[in-house]
Amino acid sequence: MDILKKLENKERLNFDDAVKLYDLDLFELGMIANQIREEKHGKKTYFNINRHINPTNICKDVCQFCAYSASRKNPNQYTMTHEQILEAVGNSSKNGIKEVHIVSAHNPHTGLQWYLDVFKIIKEKFPSIHIKALTAAEIHFLATEYNLTYEDIISKMLEHGVDSMPGGGAEIFDEKVRKRICGGKVSSEQWLNIHKLWHNHGKHSNATMLFGHIETREHRIDHMLRLRNLQDETGGFNAFIPLVFQTKNNYLKVKEPLTGQEILKTYAIARILLDNISNIKAYWATSTVKLALIAQEFGANDLDGTIEKESIQSAAGAQSAHGVQVQQFVDLIKNSGFTPVERDSVYNELKVW
Repeated sequence: MDILKKLENKERLNFDDAVKLYDLDLFELGMIANQIREEKHGKKTYFNINRHINPTNICKDVCQFCAYSASRKNPNQYTMTHEQILEAVGNSSKNGIKEVHIVSAHNPHTGLQWYLDVFKIIKEKFPSIHIKALTAAEIHFLATEYNLTYEDIISKMLEHGVDSMPGGGAEIFDEKVRKRICGGKVSSEQWLNIHKLWHNHGKHSNATMLFGHIETREHRIDHMLRLRNLQDETGGFNAFIPLVFQTKNNYLKVKEPLTGQEILKTYAIARILLDNISNIKAYWATSTVKLALIAQEFGANDLDGTIEKESIQSAAGAQSAHGVQVQQFVDLIKNSGFTPVERDSVYNELKVW
């Protein structure tokens, strides 16, 4: 097969080649992806000790796929106070967290300064904790709401202590699909531009892809290749995170979740295509812990982290509300035949367990 010859010669695959990868046998695809993984990372599987905080679920946008927003099927509105957020970080700091991951809804009532002050007080009280905050979708929302440029918001983030950007809000880049699942939200070109601006400051971010809803395989390939193109230009992405769509409590009415085979094929294809993004993350909060562990043999070299508390995916049915204990995480990785390596937010190795 021409594709296999290209891969043997370490040639980049184009769109048509990449779509055909899905036709390969699952285990053949896994072997190819695993070989690339081992060339890059050996048997190391990365994770970090982190805390997710979702400060508010009140949202101006109406996304069909979302189960988290309180303006929709979730009537239980909340907005945390700065004191509550600081208390949560303080409690988690006793557990040795190295990162706080802050993502929330697009709340038109809290105000831009409310977000910025959150970052400032965390950085002042816990200067060694890495702040990963504000998706490109949130940056677009704040810029639009306050008639500011993306660069204005990014400069304010940097001034107030944000260290890196999460990859959320990417969903699927195809605009016809976006119109159906998240119309009115940040566009694909805007998402890519915001990350480019962030990278231009010498800062890093992650990239995601939400799959398993109404998108096609072709849409997934298009999404990955657009990320590969931007990474060629900036080199700013730390990791690619394929997020498995959670089917409960939303308006898309996707009856059947993806099969494990389709999920593993997508991880493997991501590892094969994204030759310039070092890390492929199997985010266990969306894939389940068991499938994330299997994904280690299909190209994934990162399982995210301990999380402690998570509200967005769990609202849609994921079993991620209370995170995973560090020792349990380590044991799971070891028992699956890999070497657990604790990392910081930009993939410096901190400890080999």
